[in-house]
Amino acid sequence: MYQPDKKPKTYTPGEALHKIAAFCAYQERTFKETESKLRSYGLTEDEAGEIIIRLSRENLLDEERYARSYVRGHYRQKKWGRRRITQELKQKGLSDYCIKAGLKEIDGDEYYQNLTDLLEKKDAQEKEPNPRKRRLKFTQYLTLKGYESDLIRMALDDLGAATDEDE
Repeated sequence: MYQPDKKPKTYTPGEALHKIAAFCAYQERTFKETESKLRSYGLTEDEAGEIIIRLSRENLLDEERYARSYVRGHYRQKKWGRRRITQELKQKGLSDYCIKAGLKEIDGDEYYQNLTDLLEKKDAQEKEPNPRKRRLKFTQYLTLKGYESDLIRMALDDLGAATDEDE
């Protein structure tokens, strides 16, 4: 039954520790995300901080590991570029050190291959006949995906050479 004035359940620090340990064991989490969850359990900032330190010591919470996992997933599955991944990790409150460690997971050759795969897929879908407008659309799309402009230009030039040969 719907109860609009029902307050969220509060937990003692001991209960919250067990609950948040399961939360962190389920998938990688950031300190910010974990603290927010602990605060929603009704804990004070100090209590939440102590639990976060304990989780970190017990290796249930590791932002560097989170960053590496996030980078692997988003650059392989979603085919995001370095700039977009960096921006998203900063938004999640990760340190520059953790972000740099995460970005080391990116293989340069596979990264460029992702970029060219995205470009070829977009090229096959794009109906714009004007070459300038077409190139601009590709650039905007790849920039939104987070790729660097010099790599985008290189990939567009490679694609241009391939399409010139087809004619």
